[in-house]
Amino acid sequence: MGTDTVRTETSDDVAGRRREQRGWYFYDWACSVYSTSVLTVFLGPYLTSVAKEAADPAGYVHPLGVPVRAGSFFAYSVSLSVIAAVLVMPLVGAAADRTGRKKPFLGAAAYTGAAATTGMFFLSGDRYLLGGVLLVVANAAQSVAMMLYNSYLPQIAPPEERDAVSSRGWAFGYAAGSLVLVVNLVLYLAHGSFGVSESTAVRICLASAGLWWGGFTLIPLLRLRDRPPAAASAGSGSTPGLRRLVATFRDMRRRPLTLAFLLAYLVYNDGIQTVISQASVYGSEELGLGQSTLIGAVLLVQVLAVAGALTMGRLSRIYGAKRTILGSLVAWTLTLAAGCFLPSGAPVGFFLLAAAIGLVLGGSQALSRSLYSHLVPPGKEAEYFSAYEVSDRGTSWLGPLLFGITYQVTGSYRDAIISLVVFFVLGFLLLARVPVRRAIADAGNPVPERI
Repeated sequence: MGTDTVRTETSDDVAGRRREQRGWYFYDWACSVYSTSVLTVFLGPYLTSVAKEAADPAGYVHPLGVPVRAGSFFAYSVSLSVIAAVLVMPLVGAAADRTGRKKPFLGAAAYTGAAATTGMFFLSGDRYLLGGVLLVVANAAQSVAMMLYNSYLPQIAPPEERDAVSSRGWAFGYAAGSLVLVVNLVLYLAHGSFGVSESTAVRICLASAGLWWGGFTLIPLLRLRDRPPAAASAGSGSTPGLRRLVATFRDMRRRPLTLAFLLAYLVYNDGIQTVISQASVYGSEELGLGQSTLIGAVLLVQVLAVAGALTMGRLSRIYGAKRTILGSLVAWTLTLAAGCFLPSGAPVGFFLLAAAIGLVLGGSQALSRSLYSHLVPPGKEAEYFSAYEVSDRGTSWLGPLLFGITYQVTGSYRDAIISLVVFFVLGFLLLARVPVRRAIADAGNPVPERI
């Protein structure tokens, strides 16, 4: 280290970095509408209705000759997309690190997902199998693209800027999701005024998310730049998917503190994802709220998540990312506890719950991403972020499983929602035990003054 030449950063260097960061924000702006409008609001109910249209008298469809209850087809398609992503992400991540050319991989994944989403316009009648294929392709492509997008963070932001940059990226995504969802809801709720049927309105909403995704992806592809591969990534990338993933986790065993953070993230993020996916079930089945109230709550979460991500990014500059995340986990726990006592048939309480979730949601995710970026060894960004993305998407069945078992045993959605507290409490304890400054040093990265 003593022989390294210290280079003073010029104003051109700073301007170039800011340009890349602004381009990077716009990928979240581009792809988040898929998560919000497609996955969260429109596709699940619509694809289920298409599958029911194609079902036999017993209520089953038969993709590839396998009997599947029509009401389960969407969930099975999502699960299959996660499996596909888990197989592909490690391969792409290692190849991107080996070649140093992340941008072509990012573009290929993004436009594959955008094209599949746009193709959902043709999902009509009884074409449930087309919908399943497009969902698997779009969802897997989004996971691969997000892995590559996240891996840019340690390259475009020095340690002292990373929390703020990550938070702005999440804020851009939630802002785009809110904007497009408002437009989609206007079309959906007033489809008759626009002279289209309800199903046509849904198909337009789905396809518009794909066009938005593809159109705004041009900005990061123009502004981000590739970098020469680091020596640490030499020789990686030719191993098949699962073996590549196993090799990545074996490499992490030499950095047990990075692995310890990933375990903590796996636990509390599973709780976050379960709350997001099951909140509407809780609202409709336990609280007796209507569809318009639930969609309004989703929109409120999106809007407030922008403010939450930016606010928690500022708090991290004062208290450090780790302490801010720990504080957010306390807030999640208190929010769930309060949600357990909401009165039935009272939308105001549910909107307050949605507001609390929105304020901690974006910041929890943004700061977790930026903190993990400090724990990734140089030259292995995409490979290590493939493991992060697998933790984010590939293990999100544990929370729903606990939620379902609790409901089955107790018959109460209130007991089911409060059972999720265990993920936030355990995640808090695991994260609190991680010495992040030592973990950053062990990964070979400079330790920020405040972390």
